[in-house]
Amino acid sequence: MGLGAWNVYFLAKFFLFWQHYIGFHPLENLAFAAFLLMPIRSAAGRLVRQATALPAGVALLYYDSWLPPVARLLDQADNMAGFSPGYLLELGGRFFDVKVVAVLVLIWAVTRILSQYLRIGTLVTATLVSMVIWNTLEQKGVSMPSASIASNSAADTAAGTAPAAVRSGGNHASLDAVLENFYQEEAKRQVDFTAPSSAATPFDVLFLHICSLSWDDLEFTGLATHPLFDRFDLLFTNFNSASSYSGPATVRLLRATCGKPSHHDLYQTGPGQCYLFQNLAQAGFSSQLALNHDGHFDGFLDVVQELGKLNATPVSLDGIEIAQRSFDDSPIHDDLQVLTRWLNQRQQSAEPRVATYYNTISLHDGNRLVAGPGSELNSLKSYPLRLRALLDDLEAFLRQVEASGRQMVVVLVPEHGAAIRGDRMQIAGLREIPSPAITRVPAAVAVIGSGLKRKGNQVRNDAPVSYLAISHVIEQILQGDIFGTGSFDPARLVENLPQTDFVAENEGTVVMLNGDRYYLRLKGEDWIEYPVTEPRKSTP
Repeated sequence: MGLGAWNVYFLAKFFLFWQHYIGFHPLENLAFAAFLLMPIRSAAGRLVRQATALPAGVALLYYDSWLPPVARLLDQADNMAGFSPGYLLELGGRFFDVKVVAVLVLIWAVTRILSQYLRIGTLVTATLVSMVIWNTLEQKGVSMPSASIASNSAADTAAGTAPAAVRSGGNHASLDAVLENFYQEEAKRQVDFTAPSSAATPFDVLFLHICSLSWDDLEFTGLATHPLFDRFDLLFTNFNSASSYSGPATVRLLRATCGKPSHHDLYQTGPGQCYLFQNLAQAGFSSQLALNHDGHFDGFLDVVQELGKLNATPVSLDGIEIAQRSFDDSPIHDDLQVLTRWLNQRQQSAEPRVATYYNTISLHDGNRLVAGPGSELNSLKSYPLRLRALLDDLEAFLRQVEASGRQMVVVLVPEHGAAIRGDRMQIAGLREIPSPAITRVPAAVAVIGSGLKRKGNQVRNDAPVSYLAISHVIEQILQGDIFGTGSFDPARLVENLPQTDFVAENEGTVVMLNGDRYYLRLKGEDWIEYPVTEPRKSTP
């Protein structure tokens, strides 16, 4: 009786857990080990057990991993069915880490050698039992020594030791209370737009909603100092997009005049005063919509029009160059050409005030360039090229707006990051966990007008903010009639700016900053400390 080859399975999981590549459920793993150790006399019975153990072991490993829950994969089955074979192959390759594979081979070899002298199965079982006891004591609030497998020290996390767990069941409850209180307070917050007087100078508002761009992506690609960011009057360095998927991030922007709702409440009908474009309409702005894609994937256009209450028809893409192909081979059009078409149509429109939502997926994972340099590269390796092209296009477009003489407020708000380098818990491109590296995005505001002068330099705001801050800035511009006065001070626009604590949420997943530590709660599980560690993958 013994674990046999399954010793390698458990030792490998200990290593992966220690290095943050997976989570670990001690009780479930101990139960699996007990199943493997249960004495069975007949050869047929042992054969049945092994046949059962193989899929059970794979399922338990998946359960321990940070991969999306199986239920979510089933929900997304139709979308994933559209992935091209090349993209599926690329995704599979991202799970392969030469160093990790080398260590796993070493574990296998050392286990084979030491098993001749040591009872490896006994050591594995004892470790599992001690982990179960440890977790049980923690959940009962028993104070444990700091040198535990669930150490909470920042030094341990930085050094790559075991993932930190919340110390006690009481702590779990307190974090739940912190989160609940956060949403209760957010529900009380709101920004109301001032209806401009008849004498106020009209202007437009353009929201540039970019898929897959975070500060971490910019730093990784060396483009954090691109000249585009110098053209903005306000730059938010600590803006939390609060989600790592396009659908919820879009709804959050389109409900920016109220505090941050939970993911669940995001998909319920909210108060009318919470919808950004409805509020802008009441302030005299007509609504317009432009995309550089057809909006079909995951029902994106329906999300914008129905959940976001933005009832407008997208600008036609007929005749605009196809610059990329998405992971499902759908066309992605040239950003500068789409924006230029919108601006030309706006120049011909008699509407005094227009609010426009523009969405681009030029940086989305799985895209491939149609022609030119980089067309032979996969999406991960072409990301820096696509990012530079997009930033260049946006800079050129801002110059066009300046040359047009239009009075315009341009708001840059990425949906979420690309997770281009990944981390210990998620491979590059995986965004199931809305980590700070994914949801801290470069939001910015440019105030453009003929003859309009800015007082002072660009204001870089480092306070923790989210969508309500954008609504606040727009309200300050409306109140001050800055296009009528001919000058503005960007520092005045961020006075009394509403700050928002860091909470990011997807379906079944929450990441929250409490004190100086980030905590993660997966659906149906306790809080654990999120290890903010070095990148998991090398450069693309």
